[in-house]
This record gives sequence, C-alpha cells and structure tokens, in this order.
Amino acid sequence: MRGKTWRAGAMAAVLACSMVAVAANSASAKSEGDRFTFAVIGDIPYGDAQIAAFPGRIDQLNADPDVQLIDHLGDIKSGSSLCTDAYFASIKTQFDRVQDPLVYTPGDNEWTDCHRPNNGSYNPLERLAAVRSTFFPQPGRTLGQRSVAVDSQAADGYPENVSYTRGDVAFAAVHIVGSNDSLAPWTGQTTPTAEQAAEVLGRTSAAIQLVRDTFRQAKDHKDRAVVLLTQADMFDPTVIAPAYADWFGFEPIVKAIAQEANAFPGPVFLFNGDSHVYNQDQPLAAGSSWLSLYRVATPVPNLTRVTVEGSTGVDEWLKVVVDKHDPGVLAITRVPFH
Repeated sequence: MRGKTWRAGAMAAVLACSMVAVAANSASAKSEGDRFTFAVIGDIPYGDAQIAAFPGRIDQLNADPDVQLIDHLGDIKSGSSLCTDAYFASIKTQFDRVQDPLVYTPGDNEWTDCHRPNNGSYNPLERLAAVRSTFFPQPGRTLGQRSVAVDSQAADGYPENVSYTRGDVAFAAVHIVGSNDSLAPWTGQTTPTAEQAAEVLGRTSAAIQLVRDTFRQAKDHKDRAVVLLTQADMFDPTVIAPAYADWFGFEPIVKAIAQEANAFPGPVFLFNGDSHVYNQDQPLAAGSSWLSLYRVATPVPNLTRVTVEGSTGVDEWLKVVVDKHDPGVLAITRVPFH
C-alpha cells in the first residue's frame, strides 16, 4: 500500500571505524551517520508525457533532503521509440541535473531492442557503445553533480558494472537486461547472431564476477546486507507459464546469485525494473516455480526482490532507508511523484 513502509532482513555486525577511513575516497565515504537514504527509479521516462514530466521528477528527488544517492534501473525510453543520439543526450542532460550521486544501469530499451524498425533499425551493439560513451564518460565515477568514486569493471570493458558500500550494506549495479538478457533474435533473424551471442557471453561472465566479488567483499567486511540493482526482471510475476526458451539467458546469473545468497549470513535484496508494476516477493523461496525453471536445487529464503514501478503510468519512486539501529536493515517506502 502506498505510503506504507516494508522492512525485511536481519542484523549483522557493523564495519569498524578503520574500514570507513580506508574508504574515504570512494562512494562509501560520504558520512551518513546512522542512516543512509537512497532513491530507486526505473523504466522512466516512457512516452511524451513522461518525457515532459521528467525534469520535474528530477526536481522532486533533488528537493528531498534525505536522499543521498539515486539508482536508475535502466530503460530510459519506451521499447517502441527511436534510439537516437539526440535522445540519449537529452536524458544525459537531465541526469547531469541530479544533485546527488546517480548510479545508472542500462536497460534493453536503449540498446538491445534498437534493432526494431520502430526504434530505428540500429545495430544493438553500436547502440550499446553509444550508451557507454554517453552515460559513462568517467569510468569509476557516478553520474550527478556530486559525483563520487565507485569500483568499476571499466578495465574489462564494462564501465556500467559498479559496486560500492554505504551504511554497512554492499551494493552492485549489474548490467542484466530484458529480452532474455539480449538473446532474443534481432529483426530478420531466427537465432542470435555470432556477435550478439559473444556480447552476451562476455557480459554474463562479467556480471557473475561482479556478483561474486560483491558477496565476497560483503562477507569480508561483515556487511549487514547485499543489494543488487538490475534492469531485467528475471522473475516476472505477470508471466503465468514462462518457457525456458525465453529465459535461459538468465540461468547462470540466477544460479550465481542463489549460491552466493545461500552462503551469505544476512538478507539479500534485488531491485529491478522491466515489468513495470511494483512488486515485492521472494522469487527463489521453497515452492517457487522459478527454482525448477532455472534449475536451482536449493531454495534461497534470504533473497527478496523488489520491482520499481515504471512505464507510461509511473507515478512513484522508492525511498529506501538503511538504518544501523534497524534490525530490518532496509525500510522501503513508495513515494508518489507530484
């Protein structure tokens, strides 16, 4: 229910003061005291009305004195609009107006699906290169006016894959997109092209490495929770009978998340966009049909997934508070846009 607060997870040990000092030049360095608040948005702006409203959305986030960082979960345009350089530049202009650090992970609409005629019949890999050059001009740093340093996979060719620590919680923005993680055939094709499959193979390997590195560091630092941020909804509740042929691209990533989450002593949160309707569930809990689809043998009771509202009807954002004194670790509130 909108305006209500949901809490989940369990308390673990906090970081020592020396660890905070070591991170003084990173995204974990901003002194958040006992509370750290971040905002989550995604699948926005879609369509003319949302594009026109987007500057006001940015203004509202900027005006909230609690928000210290913003995560955008990708899909900066609808899946039936043109993937032009001019449009990318217009969104980058709005991102540059964000006063706090902004972490953005790309969605399928801005590159994967750009082969569609109504998107301009682009080569998706050329559009991916354009997304990277436009939105990640300084690898290892966030967007926004108060840009801060983050750990990045830029050296491996994936500047969009970043991790950081705030409020004794380990975060990772992982480039995972819809359209079967970009394995859906391009226009005129019946199977993925060789270059398409090679891109997915490399990006999947990088995504799994980032997931494993984030969990390892969280355990080493005794962080209380892990937060993963992706565009793709790998557990879309609106799909009644998902076919493996449409979802197999996610299987190795889901298996890695399941393995790492089961070995982690605290709660794990997965924030995603893609399916557009707010949802909170435990997609790999005992009895879930996703366990068999992804061939995950052991249920994952400490994994909670949260889908942010998006698309043309989006009218809210998520305000998430990390409180060191809260046994729930995260408190999530749905805040209406005005």
